[in-house]
Amino acid sequence: MSAVTDTARVAPAANPVSQSLRDSMVVAQRNLIRMSRIPEMIIYGLIQPIMFVVLFTYVFGGSMQIGSSTSATDYKNFLMAGIFAQTVTFATASSGAGIADDMHKGLIDRFRSLPMARGAVLTGRTFADLVQTALTLIVLAVVAVLVGWRVGSDGSTNAGKVLAAFGLLLLLGYAFTWIGALIGMSVRTPEAATSSGLIWLFPVTFISNAFVDTSHMTPWLRHIAEWNPFSATVQACRVLFANPGQSTSAAWPMQHPVWASLIYSVLIIVVFRTLAVRKYRSATA
Repeated sequence: MSAVTDTARVAPAANPVSQSLRDSMVVAQRNLIRMSRIPEMIIYGLIQPIMFVVLFTYVFGGSMQIGSSTSATDYKNFLMAGIFAQTVTFATASSGAGIADDMHKGLIDRFRSLPMARGAVLTGRTFADLVQTALTLIVLAVVAVLVGWRVGSDGSTNAGKVLAAFGLLLLLGYAFTWIGALIGMSVRTPEAATSSGLIWLFPVTFISNAFVDTSHMTPWLRHIAEWNPFSATVQACRVLFANPGQSTSAAWPMQHPVWASLIYSVLIIVVFRTLAVRKYRSATA
C-alpha cells in the first residue's frame, strides 16, 4: 500500500496514458508481492490443471474418437489445447475473488480516494493475474510434454507458431479476467465471486471443442460450440501446434480460428473493461 501512496504523492503526469500505465504497474507490483508472500495461491492454482491433464489423458485416452481415430496418442495431442485454454479461463474465478476481497476489506475505497487513474486498480490487478497465468501455463506445458504431448513434427509448425498459440491463450485469459473483475465488483463477498465465476465457466469450456470433437454433437449444440469464443482459441492453438482435431466445419470461427480468437478476445476486453471501470467508479464496500 505504501508504494501506491508514494506514487500518488507525485504530481500527475502530463500525459494521462503515461499516468494510467504507471499507476497500473504500481498496483500490479502490489498484487505480485502479495502473491509471492502467499505461495499456496500459486501452488493450488497449479494442482487443478495438472489433475485435468493426467486424468483426461489416462482415463479418457483411447476411448475418445478424434476424426476416425481412437488412438490414445491422438487424443492426448488433441486434448492439450483445450486444457491450456481451460486453465487460462479458470483464472477468472480467482481474479474475481481477489477483487471482491479487496472490496470487502474496504481497500478499493482507499484506492479510490487517491489521485490515481480511475482504471489503474483493475488494470493492475488483471496484469498481475496475467503474470500468474503465464507461470501456470509454463508449468502446465512442461507437464504436458512429460505425459507425451508433442507439437506437429511434419514441418507444418515452428517455434514462432507455437509462441503465437501461447500468446493467444494469454490474450484469452487476460480478456476473461476482465469478466472476473466485473463479477468481483458486483458481488459482496469473495465466496460469491468464486461461485458466480465458476457457474458460467463450466458451460463455456465444456460446450466447446476442448475435450470432444464437435462433429459428434447434436446440430444445435454443435453450432453453439463452434461459435463459442473459447472454441476459437482452442482451434487456433491446434492449428498453430499442428495437433489433430482441426475442424472441417464451415462455421467462420472454425475456418479462421486465429483471426476469430483475436477478434473475440479484443472485443471481450473492450466491453468488459468498460463495464468494470464504470462499476468501479460507483461500487461501495
